[in-house]
Amino acid sequence: MTEFKSEFLRTISARGFIHQCSDAEALDAYAAKETVTAYIGFDCTGPSLHVGHLMGIMMLRRLQQAGHKPIVLMGGGTTKVGDPSGKDEARQMLTDEIIAANMASIKTAFDAFLTFGDGPTDAIMVNNAEWLDKIEYIPFLRDYGRHFSVNRMLSFDSVKMRLEREQPLSFLEFNYMILQAYDFVELNKRYGCKLQMGGSDQWGNIINGIELGRRAASMELYGATCPLITTSSGAKMGKTASGAVWLNADMRAPFDYWQFWRNTEDADVGRFLKLFTELPLDEIARLEKLEGAELNDAKKVLATEATAMLHGREEADRAAGAAKAAFEEGASSADLPTVEIDGVLIDAGLGVLNAFVTAGLCASTSEVRRQIKGGALRVNDVLVSDDKMVLTREAVIDGVVKLSMGKKRHVLLKPAA
Repeated sequence: MTEFKSEFLRTISARGFIHQCSDAEALDAYAAKETVTAYIGFDCTGPSLHVGHLMGIMMLRRLQQAGHKPIVLMGGGTTKVGDPSGKDEARQMLTDEIIAANMASIKTAFDAFLTFGDGPTDAIMVNNAEWLDKIEYIPFLRDYGRHFSVNRMLSFDSVKMRLEREQPLSFLEFNYMILQAYDFVELNKRYGCKLQMGGSDQWGNIINGIELGRRAASMELYGATCPLITTSSGAKMGKTASGAVWLNADMRAPFDYWQFWRNTEDADVGRFLKLFTELPLDEIARLEKLEGAELNDAKKVLATEATAMLHGREEADRAAGAAKAAFEEGASSADLPTVEIDGVLIDAGLGVLNAFVTAGLCASTSEVRRQIKGGALRVNDVLVSDDKMVLTREAVIDGVVKLSMGKKRHVLLKPAA
């Protein structure tokens, strides 16, 4: 491992964030002497970011903690084009209104990780539509397009993958890497930004920005990427059977977020503690050595620390307490995920098949039947053996019906009075 002089690179290297760096020695020397302004871009394709974005967000957090200045670049402009990196097909075209609504919703998650303001190391949020919406096409091609070789653009993975699989790549998407490169140049002009960070799938786009800055304006720019995280079993980080693990609390409750981290695979616990918590490395080393049932204690620490960072310590402790009540003490808890239903459904008799689908524990009634056959479903902690079982008011205890799938997933059905 390279011995870095700057606190920033030393920290992110020790905790496993660095995958590639364009000129590590020069960047390290610069970061050791000057305040580095760095950015990561986030397109506005949905109303919330997900756990897969956390690596980048944590890199910005570590940057700020080391005394440098983060820029969160919102892709109000580039979202209209769509990044082809890692995609087999074009993204759905979004209206300006949807992009604006998504951007406003996404912004809320960053407040938990970064300090925004007007100070020298305070984070700022910038929208690339500020310059991309104003581009005059012919002058832009003349001033910047001439610095790009189509031959080289065809060699980048984001393009090669689509072409090799004979999936269409629109000319609109083909322009994305030019626009992202231009973002880097524009951020340098406006804010003195010298470092772009991102996932390893962005390496080609980042290098394009470094080269454009050098060719068009003699800028000295740097790039660094983090690895794209997959679990030890090969699953994509943040993807679960029930969908993406969103960062916005209105799309993923703190309890569900805690549960996601609690269910981390054994082999990933130490790595995730380094990346997604701020526990000291020596404490992480101690937790990594735990084995067997004791390893569950390390998973609970990971879950609580990760949840506290996003949702606050109080919510994290509440989620941990609810999990203990539900899983270890067999009790129901008001802090478990709750789904409200029409009381008429219970009065008329709610079939167990529809109950588990309504709760979101199963995707279909056929899946409920399979889970019943496998002995995985319980109602109020009692095993369900009959797929024709009906829930009535007698099943309502303290105002709710507790539905469980396996040992770790629980939902409370709350019928209206």
